[in-house]
Amino acid sequence: MIALARTNSSDKYAPERLSGRQKVAILCMAIGAEAAAKLTGSLHPDEAEVVALEMAQLDRVPQPTIDAVLTEWLELTLGVDSLSAGGVEFAKDVLEKAFGPDKAHHILKRIQGQLADSDRFGRLRRADPQQLGSTLRNEHPQTIALIMAHLDPAQVAAILREFDPALGGEVMFRIAKMEKVSPEMIALVERAIGNEANLAFAQGMSSVGGPAAVAAVLNLVNTALEKEVLDLVCEKDPHLSDQIKNLMFVFEDLSSLDDKSLQRLLREVDVKQLALALKAASPELKQKIMGTMSQRAVAGLKEEIEYLGPVKMRDVEAAQTDIVSKVRALEETGEIVLSAGSDDVIV
Repeated sequence: MIALARTNSSDKYAPERLSGRQKVAILCMAIGAEAAAKLTGSLHPDEAEVVALEMAQLDRVPQPTIDAVLTEWLELTLGVDSLSAGGVEFAKDVLEKAFGPDKAHHILKRIQGQLADSDRFGRLRRADPQQLGSTLRNEHPQTIALIMAHLDPAQVAAILREFDPALGGEVMFRIAKMEKVSPEMIALVERAIGNEANLAFAQGMSSVGGPAAVAAVLNLVNTALEKEVLDLVCEKDPHLSDQIKNLMFVFEDLSSLDDKSLQRLLREVDVKQLALALKAASPELKQKIMGTMSQRAVAGLKEEIEYLGPVKMRDVEAAQTDIVSKVRALEETGEIVLSAGSDDVIV
């Protein structure tokens, strides 16, 4: 399965692809001029100029990327607090100037909760997946789901391979349905697996799980296991299964299809719909798609894109979603094969 992308917009601003200067520019944009001035006050003039240039070059940055950059900055700032008492106070001061006291308090509380989660499950994240899988398989599925929802997708995928498919499907279903976890639920886990896990209580609800978390894991397993898990989820909740499937492949992932698959897909897509979907696509994806088309078709597509003019983002996303649905339908019939992690390939 092609790697997960969390949004339908270009992956140009995927957090893992951002440079340090881009992150600073996005942070400054998010917190506003006054707070940004305070933040960059200690920079050398040349560094400040570089940041200003990056800000000027920013396009529409997806909200998840803004959240990720803000979270990373707060984690670093709060981490500094262990060495200097000014870390939290500085972060609080900047956030209050940018967002006001109430929202600043909410953001800080949320990030501190995430940091607490990180400490709470630190030993489990460092555990060998095979050993952890053996330890967990005899626990209640809800206990397993709570623990695995706090681990990295790659580690969860490795643990999932240690489970019987029926247990794996039940656990993934519970993770997909999970949204908020109370301190009382953490207490149940502590009693279930003992002090070995180095758990500690949180003061508030923790945000974990959801369909996207399951999609991230299933992108890392082979097709057979992915199908077994999704079939089990579908038996319990077909709509939830569809949500997970849609999150496992997004429009930008079309760039990973081979030319033959793209050509097959394009036979199902109206040129007007394709033009609308490509309005917010990356240059690389546009080039990839047009490279599989005839010169006459490319000319018609470019003309259609120009004719559209300004369009609403929700209309673009709707067109992209519909095309992704067509990809899924073609995959179901075997007309398109999406590459899957860990699958053996016979040449």
